[in-house]
Amino acid sequence: MTGYDASATARWVAERPKRAGRSDFERDRARVLHSAALRRLAAKTQVVTAGSADFPRTRLTHSLECAQIGRELGREIGCDPDLVDAACLAHDIGHSPFGHNGETALNDLAADAGGFEGNAQSLRLLTRLEPKVPGAGLNLTRATLDATLKYPWFSQGLGTKFGVYAQDAAVFSWIRQGAPAGPRRCLEAQVMDWADDVAYSVHDLEDGFAAGLITFKNLNSSAERAVVSHTTATTYLGEDVSLAELTDVLDALLALDVWPASYDGGPDSAAALKNVTSELIGRFCIAAQDATLAAHPRPLTRYAADLIVPRQQRLECALLKGITAHYVMTRAGVIAAQARERELLAELAYAVERGAPGTLDPLLRPAWHAAQTDTARRRVVIDQIASLTDTSAIAWHHRLCEP
Repeated sequence: MTGYDASATARWVAERPKRAGRSDFERDRARVLHSAALRRLAAKTQVVTAGSADFPRTRLTHSLECAQIGRELGREIGCDPDLVDAACLAHDIGHSPFGHNGETALNDLAADAGGFEGNAQSLRLLTRLEPKVPGAGLNLTRATLDATLKYPWFSQGLGTKFGVYAQDAAVFSWIRQGAPAGPRRCLEAQVMDWADDVAYSVHDLEDGFAAGLITFKNLNSSAERAVVSHTTATTYLGEDVSLAELTDVLDALLALDVWPASYDGGPDSAAALKNVTSELIGRFCIAAQDATLAAHPRPLTRYAADLIVPRQQRLECALLKGITAHYVMTRAGVIAAQARERELLAELAYAVERGAPGTLDPLLRPAWHAAQTDTARRRVVIDQIASLTDTSAIAWHHRLCEP
């Protein structure tokens, strides 16, 4: 595999030679694809609560779509496509029930145990919790694990994103052997991150239209566009962009000839909306591909280059997320429903902790028995709650918390 040496294909725990015919990264992809943790994403919230309708994405469908986008983009710039595919499939694998709302609840519950962050939980699951190789999780290669690290650093304090818990410092140090000093991500992780942004910005928009929560009537209003620009600036961007620039970018984006005049859910408008998703994904990926290859010769792998995404496309992608945030995530009733979800997870965590180890899955009971402190035991409880789906969390709460 050009660009990937023995260090890149090394595994945390040495394994006996496998049958010929598959590369190390093909094997990594297969391990993620066949994992129980990936299957559980089918019942974890993306934007619309899993199980509330037939159409909206779940964390699993989002991960599959992210993998398809990342695989093709990575291949075009010289990355191993199976490596990028595996990283994209795994990027959300540690996320909690109830989406980012559940992540907030678990972070509060784990405040004295190092906090909770979905990306750090993904690393913990891949390297420790998912059963494949005892003590090493799926025992993926160094390069694949590195490619899953969207935030390759420890917690920097309240409210900051991070990708590794202090308890997992040893395997994190092993993964980062050979990486430049500091927080730089490998190229494959940057491809995964952009594929993630592209997938959920475009597909969540599609879901919003299909659910009737986003309409062209609203998007054609200058006042509504101003609100979307403000939501985008405050939620997804820093201080390096003005509302005026965002409004101009949004106006230009919505003026592209890919958009249908209206959407009524019928066959023609549904096909037209699907064409919008295809055109936007192509627009975002080709822009990154062309800019990156213009700056660097192929092949591009690991730390030989950085992915270059033009500012225009970064702002467009953020604005699509802003549209969904405004019309879907903050619609009437969502705040109250999210409060109930956080309360449910808190009650469930305390019930599991009181009844442990009997209330834990058998896979986690040895970790409970091995824990020497209350903090370590709380981490086991958090691992348990994080592993649940939206539906199983509700079922567990009914069984353990309701008379």
